[in-house]
Amino acid sequence: MSVKIEQNIIGYKVRKPEDKQSQTDGAGSPQRAEKEDAKVIRMHEKLARPEGLECLEGSTYKIKTPLDDHALYVTINDIILNPGTEHEQRRPFEIFINSKNMDHFQWIVALTRVMSSVFRKGGDVTFLAEELQAVFDPKGGYFKPGGKFMPSLVAEIGAVVEHHLQRIGMLEKPELSEQQQLMLDEKRAEAESRHSGAAEKKPLNDAADSYPAGATLCNKCHTKAVIMMDNCATCLSCGYSKCG
Repeated sequence: MSVKIEQNIIGYKVRKPEDKQSQTDGAGSPQRAEKEDAKVIRMHEKLARPEGLECLEGSTYKIKTPLDDHALYVTINDIILNPGTEHEQRRPFEIFINSKNMDHFQWIVALTRVMSSVFRKGGDVTFLAEELQAVFDPKGGYFKPGGKFMPSLVAEIGAVVEHHLQRIGMLEKPELSEQQQLMLDEKRAEAESRHSGAAEKKPLNDAADSYPAGATLCNKCHTKAVIMMDNCATCLSCGYSKCG
């Protein structure tokens, strides 16, 4: 790049390597910040297991549906990036699903291999949980204990992935405020006392007994917990109300 000199040259100085080194060693300099950022390890497809580490930290979740006699066990292993530094992150690395039911073998192997590949690609992998939970079984879904409706077995695998991502901090768990939770507790207690009548009240352990009898399905949280309160349909699980 040419530079036009409009004044007479009255002196010059040759930049030495020592001067350049002292400039890069300055605290807070852009060169130093770029050098530190270059050391941060991020998730990518060529990232392998740490040398000398034969195991990864992970969690195993059990899925038991009323559609099958055998349970599914979902194991998600995580890799810890930049351990012991301010850039430490825990990211999913691989997923395995095991079951005695061989009817699911082919699609389970295909699903877990694709999901593991997406995990290792890096970036935002939280979309997997949402996409899986949007899969519907043409034969119909089922209710889990507590009244939660699952449209398919794949959707429940997606729910497990979402729960795991919330545990490692990649997703925020939606929580009700203290006022909303207090209001729901009051409405639930009122509804239970209204529907109990003279009959002996059963413990709320089964799916059918988790919420008052006659509760309908909530379109927001897919839980059978919607009842009429003050002439308004209200969900006792997530607090959704048609009246706002």
